[in-house]
Amino acid sequence: MEEKGMSENKQYENEYKVQAVKLAKKIGAVKAANELQIPVNMLYGWIGKVKIGSLDIGCGERSPEESLNIAEENQQLRKRIKALEKENKRLRAYVHSEKMI
Repeated sequence: MEEKGMSENKQYENEYKVQAVKLAKKIGAVKAANELQIPVNMLYGWIGKVKIGSLDIGCGERSPEESLNIAEENQQLRKRIKALEKENKRLRAYVHSEKMI
C-alpha cells in the first residue's frame, strides 16, 4: 500500500537544473519552483551548487559576487599549489640526499 504524500526521488538532467536556476534568477526561486512544480528547497540546492561551482550555468551568467568568490578561490588554490610544489621539491631533495648516504 502506497502512502499519500510520498513522492518518488526524481533525477533531473543538468540542463534542466541550469534552466531552472536561470529562471529563478529572473523571477525568484519561489515563483520558479512553483512554475516548474518542483520543491523550492531543491531549487535552492541547485542555486547553492552554482555558487560553489559544482553546477555550471555558463559564462556570463554568474553574478559579480559569484565571479569574485571564484577568482578569490582560484588565487588561494594557486598559492596552495605553489606551496605544495615547493614542499615536494624539498622532499625530493631530502630523499635523494638520503640515498647518497
